[in-house]
Amino acid sequence: MDGWSEQSGSPHEKALRINLDARWYGTFAEIGAGQEVARWFFRVGGASGTVAKTISAYDMAVSDAVYGPAQRYVSRQRLEAMLDHEFALIVERLDRIKGAERNFFAFADTVATRSYARRQEGHGWMGLRFQHAPRQPPSDLIIHVRLLDKEPVRQQEALGILGVNLIYGTFYLREQPEQLIRSLLDHLTWERIEVDLIDFSGPAFTHVDNRLMALQLVEQDLTEAAMFTASGEPVQWAEVLYKRPVLVQRGSFRPYTNAALDVLEQAHAKFVQEPELQGESPVVLLEMTLRHLTTGDAVDHRDFLQRADMLRVLGKPILISNFRRFHRLASYLGRYTPRPIALALGASKLFEILDESFYNPEEGGLLGGLGQLFKNRGRLYVYPALQKDTGRLLTVDDFPVTESLRHLYEHLRSNRYLVPLTPTEPEFVRIRRAEVLAMIQRGDPEWEAFVPPPIAAVIKRDRLFGYRPVEEPADSSARPAGTDGEHSPPGGAGVSPSGA
Repeated sequence: MDGWSEQSGSPHEKALRINLDARWYGTFAEIGAGQEVARWFFRVGGASGTVAKTISAYDMAVSDAVYGPAQRYVSRQRLEAMLDHEFALIVERLDRIKGAERNFFAFADTVATRSYARRQEGHGWMGLRFQHAPRQPPSDLIIHVRLLDKEPVRQQEALGILGVNLIYGTFYLREQPEQLIRSLLDHLTWERIEVDLIDFSGPAFTHVDNRLMALQLVEQDLTEAAMFTASGEPVQWAEVLYKRPVLVQRGSFRPYTNAALDVLEQAHAKFVQEPELQGESPVVLLEMTLRHLTTGDAVDHRDFLQRADMLRVLGKPILISNFRRFHRLASYLGRYTPRPIALALGASKLFEILDESFYNPEEGGLLGGLGQLFKNRGRLYVYPALQKDTGRLLTVDDFPVTESLRHLYEHLRSNRYLVPLTPTEPEFVRIRRAEVLAMIQRGDPEWEAFVPPPIAAVIKRDRLFGYRPVEEPADSSARPAGTDGEHSPPGGAGVSPSGA
């Protein structure tokens, strides 16, 4: 950091600061929305100190000739080809002359905005490859953005501001990545842009965990949901879901129990047999919401990483969302695939799904929400749940509904929108995640019987969730059992979550 004290400002102030900082020198390559980012640096003055070259290979034939062919022009593949080419070129041409005192960079974006011929939602990829010190190996910061303005000129304006914010944040806020993410919305709002992927890589970001950054996007309202792979790599929705059927399991996963695994496996076995899938294997996602991750008024980041470490052994992408309502999740996923979307859940969640107070009257209330939930032959695969206070077993075929919803419920059941699951082992329905967590934290070795062996091995190896070997004394700072932020669904108090 240099002598400037402010950490945010207008696009004009940010671009001028960069132009006046003799350390930075680079190339701007923009395709699809004019040269809105580079224009800021020319507009504020002093661009000769920062801008080595600008280029807009707008024609597809020209773009292919410069950067090589791509399956899709607005894609991460195309963005990375642009960064590869432009960064290598500036180093090759200028390292001998300026390399000893300059940090070279290449900024690139490839974007599709609304136009007279294209009325779809605007979106694009944007990134920066840079040296954090002269002649050091480069680092990358890449984002995917949805442009939500209705007018093309407004989308272009938002893109230009976002690009300035991204460059400024990378240069001056990279040691505080949470603040960097927050700064992306400077002089913008969530109503204009949505950033649903951010990927930090390279030597300048060795302190950054991209899983936490995905969480930050959701926590700071830059997006409603973000995704990363089992290995922790950020992925964008379309990369994973494009024209694929999807199966989602939602839960707190603290810990992931035998019952939770049985829910997922039984639902998957049913889903792949559905005629609409035509033998295609679905994408399987594990979803945690901010509600599942919140303790008091704050998200426990350490606890989130422990859950992500545990779930890694399952090899499934992990979804972080701010969707309390199930139909919101289904609607969001439906943007990226026209194929069936299924949810695997315990029967206790039906209380929430059938609670009319959970739906917005302006969107059609309960019927409108269920329409979104079951669009494209979507289904709920429902695992039995044990009602703790009565001992009653809740199932699809024996679920208590109000008289006013009885005919609607029968319609959903008879048309297989609600599909019952049968536990592999009857005792699985008695597994309560909170009780297993309490056993882990008090050092009761019997907990291992209630979780899959690979999960147990990770919990023990990494000492997750307050686990300690029996011979170790208790940690007075361990988090109390049962404080995992999960709330009982309306009307469902005292119902076993079936291990999810």
